[in-house]
Amino acid sequence: MIAAGAVARRRAGGMSRALRISLVGVVLLCSVGCDQMAKRLARAALAASPPVSLLNDFVRLELAQNRGAFLSVGESLPVAARYLLFVVLVGSALGLTLAFTLRLQGAEPVQLVALSLLTGGGFGNLIDRLIHHGAVVDFVSIGVGPLRTGIFNVADAAITLGVLLLLIPWRRSSIYLITENGVLR
Repeated sequence: MIAAGAVARRRAGGMSRALRISLVGVVLLCSVGCDQMAKRLARAALAASPPVSLLNDFVRLELAQNRGAFLSVGESLPVAARYLLFVVLVGSALGLTLAFTLRLQGAEPVQLVALSLLTGGGFGNLIDRLIHHGAVVDFVSIGVGPLRTGIFNVADAAITLGVLLLLIPWRRSSIYLITENGVLR
């Protein structure tokens, strides 16, 4: 009976609970660990340094403390409002996302990795907010000439990669649905 259940899970594209938890755990630990280590190195190397230009200024390393969200949105909110929004609300959403990811059955591995990257990136920034008085450590930007990204970190990159990975299966299935006799299924 157990072997038949495992075969049925494999045919349906699912994975065992233990494998699902292991995959999510490894991605979470790697994303949070790499993020926190990179931030620690950035704080040590860039604290008293002018911006460091690499690859003809395509990559620029400079330390920044971001008290807001993406591109410092919300930075001017009162401290209590920022705490409620960026620590309590985001922390609760991350807990729910992690619980959802761990319970998700029938998901493809790429979907689990994507959700884990999103969650790991969120936890990396949440840890910063808790230990750096509401601020997130950012240290890298990319661009050409005056066109540059905002300053970001490894957690932000993990979140972005997670979003992109989630879009890949959706884009494939939507193309299939449109070309299948013009009928959505």
